[in-house]
Amino acid sequence: MDKKSILLYLQTILKMRYFFLYILLVVNVFSAKSQIHELGLFAGGANYIGDIGPTDYIKPNEPAIGFIYKWNRSTRHAWRFSYTFGKLSSRDIDSDVPSRNLRGFSFENTIHDFSAGLEFNFFEYNLHESGTQFTPYVYTGVSYFIYNELYIINKESEIDYRHSNFAIPMIVGLKSRIVNNLILGAEIGVRWTLTDNLDGSNPKNDDFESLRFGNLNSNDWYVFTGLTLTYTFGQNPCFCAE
Repeated sequence: MDKKSILLYLQTILKMRYFFLYILLVVNVFSAKSQIHELGLFAGGANYIGDIGPTDYIKPNEPAIGFIYKWNRSTRHAWRFSYTFGKLSSRDIDSDVPSRNLRGFSFENTIHDFSAGLEFNFFEYNLHESGTQFTPYVYTGVSYFIYNELYIINKESEIDYRHSNFAIPMIVGLKSRIVNNLILGAEIGVRWTLTDNLDGSNPKNDDFESLRFGNLNSNDWYVFTGLTLTYTFGQNPCFCAE
């Protein structure tokens, strides 16, 4: 592992520590509300959709990890907060599009994704009851992410500067209680971003205007696909009308 990779790893651990401390603060604030909380991990893969490489929508090719916290407000919805770190990369030589394959561009980027929003359960999901609890779910809200502004030169990406932006997360998944306090889930989460330069195709820096390429009117996407494992704690709620 080179010096740059070690530094990036240490920065990631530091950000995850601060996020974990923030979640603990949220838990302490709301624990008096007698709700069931969930705190756990996400592990899986990441891929991007844009102007370089394959055009597959769901094809994770790089690792992604993160933390998740949920505050169950009823049997049908929960407030959800998460932090996910993932690497994005793609190569034109892996594309089935002839023009991309011949072009031969490639890029690498990293994403620190902070997301908050509402998770909705399709079935009754009452953790107050014993036994198996299972439901499909969807989630949306807002994501704030940190990434590298790139440009492509000599067919490879170079970092211009560190930047941040917003995205709209859209997640579908399945979750089930596997033992008393453990919930296992599987999900696919797409983020539509407010930037067209996750891949270096549309650098904001006007000094690189001549290096822009691809569809400059279409923003990039990134996708996290994987498993979640959360631990439930707190007083069992009575989901009653107030």
